[in-house]
Amino acid sequence: MATRTSAAKRRTETPTPRTETRDTDALLDFYRQMVLIRRFEERAARAYTQAEIGGYCHLNLGEEATVTGLMSAMDPSDYLFTNYREHGYAIGRNIAPGRIMAELYGRRDGVSKGWGGSMHLFDLEARLLGGYGIVGGQVPLATGAALAIDYRGGTEAVVCVMGDGTTNIGAFHESLNIAALWNLPIVYVVVNNGLGMGTTVEKAAGEPELYKRAASYRMPSARVDGNDPVAVREAALAALASARSGRPFLLETVSERLKGHSVVDPAKYRTRDEAEALKAADPIAAFAVRLAADGLLTDELITEIDADAMHVVADAVAFAEASPHPSVDTLFDYTYATPVPNDSRRLPGEPLFTPAPLGSASRTSNGASA
Repeated sequence: MATRTSAAKRRTETPTPRTETRDTDALLDFYRQMVLIRRFEERAARAYTQAEIGGYCHLNLGEEATVTGLMSAMDPSDYLFTNYREHGYAIGRNIAPGRIMAELYGRRDGVSKGWGGSMHLFDLEARLLGGYGIVGGQVPLATGAALAIDYRGGTEAVVCVMGDGTTNIGAFHESLNIAALWNLPIVYVVVNNGLGMGTTVEKAAGEPELYKRAASYRMPSARVDGNDPVAVREAALAALASARSGRPFLLETVSERLKGHSVVDPAKYRTRDEAEALKAADPIAAFAVRLAADGLLTDELITEIDADAMHVVADAVAFAEASPHPSVDTLFDYTYATPVPNDSRRLPGEPLFTPAPLGSASRTSNGASA
């Protein structure tokens, strides 16, 4: 096995980042992806209110441009770690929408076989190594994955996505410090939607321009308009090139969510004027106007793309509804990756030890204990 030092030396010192493709097909693909994520998330919200989806459900509504730009910049061999707001990222990693929806429904054909649900999507083939329900839980694990790549001398990179609130926890700073010390191939992406649940970034962070926190670790960083998928892609390409060369990167995308923190959050902490301003700045509508002005998008094509997305989502729901629930006897199958001594496989209500049967041979004929 290669040491960390030799692995870092094997990575290219000054890699050339992939350039942005600005042709019509690429830009329209961005728009299609954004619309598909929007329609998928709207349908997920509806299913949640109908009690088809359990647990918690956090949506990428309003963040479609950030999701699309980031995912388009990654190589298929790169690894993605993200938080619980991850449905769009799974779509961006080319996981079948039906398998994603089935997981939200808790069904056996879901990406996590029905045991993960909305917050815990996982697909090894797509190298999506989890959505994580604990704030910042993914950050040390993503850093560890980058260390593994470095030891093996690989050319892959890790993208670790998080919300703005994560930048205030200890694991964030510990991970960035280690990545900077050991020159790990990782890009930390902070999706700054302006709110940690209901608390504004300005009230929670001494430095609200979150990309500047990388300066503490002499780590390169940048801030980008998260409502522009092309700008996000170009910034992500540069960040990934830096990471592959041995310089981890902190990228902040500013992209406000259109709805509450989760489906059940009415977002009453926003004023009516704030809600209207967000609606007016909808990234999908803004990108459509931009493409139309460039002669790339017509009203007819907008209608066609939307209809296609609705069809894909309807098929995903049908797939999820037809998928069976996981069997109870598989409840413990994925507790650990490998067998663990003394691992308890008890179901709820089962005793820890099987009691000795009454009237056993340990008693004498007069009823006294032997």
